[in-house]
Amino acid sequence: MSLELQTAVRAAKAAGAITISRFGELTHREIVAKEYKDFVTEVDQQCEAVISSTISGAFPDDGLLCEEGTSGKGLSGRTWIVDPLDGTLNFIHSFPVFGISIAMRDASGDLSVGVVYQPVLDELFTAEKGKGAFLNGKPISVSSRESKESYLFATGLPFKEYDHYMDSYFALLRDVIRDSAGIRRAGAAAIDLAYTSAGRFDGFFEYKLFPWDFSAGVLLVREAGGVVTGFSGSDDVFAHQSILAGSPLTHALLLEKAQHHFG
Repeated sequence: MSLELQTAVRAAKAAGAITISRFGELTHREIVAKEYKDFVTEVDQQCEAVISSTISGAFPDDGLLCEEGTSGKGLSGRTWIVDPLDGTLNFIHSFPVFGISIAMRDASGDLSVGVVYQPVLDELFTAEKGKGAFLNGKPISVSSRESKESYLFATGLPFKEYDHYMDSYFALLRDVIRDSAGIRRAGAAAIDLAYTSAGRFDGFFEYKLFPWDFSAGVLLVREAGGVVTGFSGSDDVFAHQSILAGSPLTHALLLEKAQHHFG
């Protein structure tokens, strides 16, 4: 395990310990609306502080891009992309599906380290470029299912700024429902992608995501043998705000449908 991955794991577990210590105990004064339907809590901020300090302590020349505002370009050309608490709304409502997502993008722009930690279950998903994906130290791979009737997909539902794509999204959703056994919406994209990398979900799709939502999960799926693109089919997931992920088979199915409905 590289020093970079060791550092990401240490930071994720430190943040996870904070979430567990506060889960179910938030007061209303500790919850702030960043904007319409988008919230941040003191726990998000505490997690971001411990993650950013852990990373900066180990790699002071690296940049940071964190959801709650901690940022810096750095001198090395490398950037750590952090969601300190993915699934904040779940956390606020004591719904136990949330996680910590940490990724590192190297100087060439490639994702080289990814960690998603689900503290409630103590599940640690890790990946390094070219070295495979793991769950609590054991190798994982994307789904090998071949029958559409058995597919279980994950997605996210629009919750703001959706007027320009709502009709296309629900047309896509209806189409995927027809060609699957079911769809789940857990409210944490990092967890959805981690589960896709482990074959629990056969695929994942969501429109309008940010780098901290998907970066670690993208590397996990790719290192687990899967395919990840935007709705356009482009491998450059940072160029757009959409994600399609799955096995080579399920990704192809999702891509055909996404391109039909979104162009």
